Amino acid sequence: MSVEFIHKYTPGRVAFTVLLLHGTGGDENDLLPVGRGLAPGAGFLSPRGKVLEHGMPRFFARTSPGVWDPKEVEARAAELAEWLVSACNLYGIDPGKLYALGYSNGANIAAALLLLHPGLLAGAALLRPAVPLRPDVLPALNGAPVLISAGAVDDMVPPAGAEALGRLLSESGAHVDIAVQNAGHELTPADFNLGKQWFTRIMAV
Repeated sequence: MSVEFIHKYTPGRVAFTVLLLHGTGGDENDLLPVGRGLAPGAGFLSPRGKVLEHGMPRFFARTSPGVWDPKEVEARAAELAEWLVSACNLYGIDPGKLYALGYSNGANIAAALLLLHPGLLAGAALLRPAVPLRPDVLPALNGAPVLISAGAVDDMVPPAGAEALGRLLSESGAHVDIAVQNAGHELTPADFNLGKQWFTRIMAV
């Protein structure tokens, strides 16, 4: 691969793969237990973010909490997209059965992949996301399923930010399900229950 990410890949028992995208300070191991719980039997591709913020891995840099340069997001999304194409070829992953599961910063880079590289992901579950950027031209997402789970008292990403992302993705043709949990930025059992229901439905198609 010309662009490399430290990562883990676990093949599944079914032809369905989940791209796991961690939050700030996470790594390629963080979401594996979550993924196995939400999408049992799936394969998992889990890269580590290449940007370091005070030693904590992220998928793109920010200038302060909730503030980042859209050009940085665009460049990092392009880099991840290039690697993802190579990884799909290397591991024999069907892009038509590749769905992202992202939390916080990972959810934001997943949203950027949907908006900037349509067709690379078949859909995504986005936990505590914000709008990563607004493309000049909206993509055609052709009904790609997207789950958004926001926190009602999230002081890092207010629900309005997640709802704005939902509108943007809907305008781009995605089929968006959005829920607001009685929670902050942390994940709760309600998020896991919702995510499991969503993945069970998607995997049955």
